[in-house]
This record gives sequence, structure tokens and C-alpha cells, in this order.
Amino acid sequence: MADQQWPADLGPVVCVVGARPNFMKMAPILRALRAHQPAVPALLVHTGQHYDKDMNDRLFVDLRLPHPDINLEVGSGTHALQTAEVMKRFEPVLDSHRPACVLVVGDVNSTLACSLVAVKKDVPVVHVEAGLRSHDRAMPEEINRLLTDQIADRLYTTERSALANLTREGVAEERVRFVGNVMIDSLLSNLELAHPPARTLETAGIDAALLDDANGYGVVTLHRPSNVDRVDTLQPLLAVLREVSEQLPLVFALHPRTRANIERFGLGELLRSPRIALLPAQGYLEMLGLMAGAKLVLSDSGGLQEESTALGVPCLTIRENTERPITIEQGTNTLVGCDAQAIRKGVAEILAGAGKRGRIPEFWDGQAAPRIVADLAAWLLARHALRAA
Repeated sequence: MADQQWPADLGPVVCVVGARPNFMKMAPILRALRAHQPAVPALLVHTGQHYDKDMNDRLFVDLRLPHPDINLEVGSGTHALQTAEVMKRFEPVLDSHRPACVLVVGDVNSTLACSLVAVKKDVPVVHVEAGLRSHDRAMPEEINRLLTDQIADRLYTTERSALANLTREGVAEERVRFVGNVMIDSLLSNLELAHPPARTLETAGIDAALLDDANGYGVVTLHRPSNVDRVDTLQPLLAVLREVSEQLPLVFALHPRTRANIERFGLGELLRSPRIALLPAQGYLEMLGLMAGAKLVLSDSGGLQEESTALGVPCLTIRENTERPITIEQGTNTLVGCDAQAIRKGVAEILAGAGKRGRIPEFWDGQAAPRIVADLAAWLLARHALRAA
């Protein structure tokens, strides 16, 4: 196929990113689209759901993502307002470019919004990271996952258990392909570029000697509304983190939402300790370096569950459920909820050398994106030939 050209009348693959996790997933896919023979034309659309300009620019540089072809500049808002605004601004993009398909990743509002616009305009929807389920419909992301998978034409999964979820929901098996995890493609391709932890702390004006503790150090992130939006949940979590820091120094990368709520609830004193390094939200390469060198991770992030598994670092997930069960069954992840005693117990086990090391799940090998693009290109070309016949 090396001498073939992509059919001019087929149109580009419109690739949608909206928030930070999408960037890590899309970067290897865009590289694979360019490398495929024939090269598959792509149009990168940034909805602007993640609206911190400095962090946006930093992530694009870190991940070697091309500058977006189109930025919808939606910004913040309620779930309804944000979803509606993405739909309103995305529709003219499809009218102008007549794409071969719309490719969405993950489970943010932009994922569902752009999928809805595409399916109503008879444009095929391709969902990367399909079939993941927390079985908790109180999570907005769960609704986004469920609905996107129902209207997607091609669904790419990161773990085999996702197929059972999809077939139970009536998704035809022939629409689903198990390809592996593109987040791990990004991690493996960037690991050598990760920033040393000491450099990250020093850049933030923090003494890197904190990292020299005999027990190592832990990395903390918290951002989910269920954990940080109520004082009666956030206060005990910060209190147990303060306890943990007495055994293991902690590097806490503060999400803007979390920082604002700590200030709003007057909880800053709980984190004033020489054993806790408070950092602003970090770039991808900084976080990757911090995690790779950590003794453990304490987080409510979905992505960090996967990344810690790939790095072999024990992870205590501060949630009652996870849409990534493979990180528990095969990886390094343990659910501890908001239970202070469970957090203490998990940390003690890890410090005693009994933390989960797990194994690398199937197809978490850095080649998920090429597998996706090989299948996607063949599928799109076959559809095109069938329509032309």
C-alpha cells in the first residue's frame, strides 16, 4: 500500500480532544495516522473544555502534539452548558470538512458532545477506550461512556473485559476491536524524557531533600468533585494524608479545583508540613517523572491507575469503584475509598514491602495506536469502496 494515496473524496479523520487525559491518548494516534501507508489525513479539533492556556500549551509541547487545526474555545460551564456549546460549535466543522469519521477518546463531555453531532449528521463515530464501566451512574463520565458507546460505529477497547460490558448493553461484537491502551503508548514513548523529581521540586522552589527519606516518597492527586467539593469529605482525607506524611513524605500536585476548595473551607493548615510538598498542577513529563520514582501513588485519577500499573508502582485509589478493573486484577491498584483506616492499612502494607507490583496487562506494549490505525484505515477504505460500488 506504500504507493497508494488516501482517496481525496473520503475526507480526513477528525480527532477530538477536550481535556487533559485526551491529549495523552490522542498523541500516539496522530503519529500512527501520519506513519500509516497510505498516510491518513487528520484534522485535530480542540474543544477548549480544558481552558488553562498555560497548561494546554505545556501539554501539547510535552506530548509532541501538533498545534490544533481548530480550537472551539468552549471553556468552563455546567455539564449541560458545556456539552451544548461544544455541539453548537462543532457542527460547522463537520459541515466544512466532510470527514471520513469523527474519532473521540475517553469519557469527557467533549467526547459525547462531538459524537452526538457526528451521528446526527451521518458521520461515523469511532470511540477509543470504549467499554470501560464503573457501574456508578452518579459519575458524569459514566453517562458519557455509556451513551458514546451506544452511538459509535467502531469501538476500540483497552482490556478484554470491556467487550462483556458492551455486549451486555447490546453493542454488536463485530463493531468492537481489542487493541490495548494508548495511554501506555504515550507513557512508554515519553519515559526517557520524564523530568527528574528533584528538578520538579526545585523548579517549584521546594527543597528536593524531601525526596531523600529512607522510605522514599508518595505522589498525591485529588480532583473528583465527590472527594473535594464537600468539606466533610475533603477534611478527613487531608487529615489522613497528613498522618501518612509522617511515615512517608508526600508530593501533592494540587488541581485548581482542589486548591480552591482547600482555601474556601479553610483547610490549608492540614497541609502545612515540611513533609508535604505542595505543587501546582504539573505537566505530563513532570508527573511522569514523579510517579516513576515514587514508592506509592494516592489518587482518584483514572489515568494514574493505568500509569502506575505500567510503571509497577503501587497505587491506592481514593474511590469506591473503578472503570479500569484490570488495574486491580492484574496491576498495582487497590481501591481504598475515602476510608481513613483503609488508606492507613494500604500505606503500611506498601511500606512493609507488601504492596502490589502486578504485571503489565495484555497489549499494554506501546503499539495500541498502530493497531487502531491499521484497523481504522482498512475499515474506512472498505466502507468507501462499498459506497462507490
